[in-house]
Amino acid sequence: MSRRNKILVPEARQGLDQLKAEIANTNSPEEAKYEMAREQGIPFRKGYNGDLTTKEAGKVGGSLGGQMVKELVKRATQQLNQNQ
Repeated sequence: MSRRNKILVPEARQGLDQLKAEIANTNSPEEAKYEMAREQGIPFRKGYNGDLTTKEAGKVGGSLGGQMVKELVKRATQQLNQNQ
């Protein structure tokens, strides 16, 4: 089963990249995945990563994406509470 990681609202790309960098405590969204890999002890590096297992690669993206979703839900909940 193939997945399509296409953002439905292309205008949201900049905001998502900013959130990714914020969650990983980096200045750049590109560095976020490397920081998450370092935190988990996964030898993810720039360039070729074909020696990583599927499980290791999934931990990097899954962890970052999961934290982004949690943060978005938290912010939405706070916004709804402020509007009531």
